[in-house]
Amino acid sequence: MKTLKFKTNINCGGCVSKVTPFLNKQEGVESWKVDTANPDKILTIESDGASEEDVKATLQKVGFKAEPVD
Repeated sequence: MKTLKFKTNINCGGCVSKVTPFLNKQEGVESWKVDTANPDKILTIESDGASEEDVKATLQKVGFKAEPVD
């Protein structure tokens, strides 16, 4: 299992509830959370097979951006 981190524009509870069903259905995502208190709105994903590209594509479908963070 690996941890993926992204800088996102998911910035409120409404945004989180919008992406929740998509990230929960995403194959290879074990768990995830968004730190909306962080200025970069860091999305942390525990991945069991999902790639950075998979996550970015899923978020783009819902209208959000994600840039990988090291």
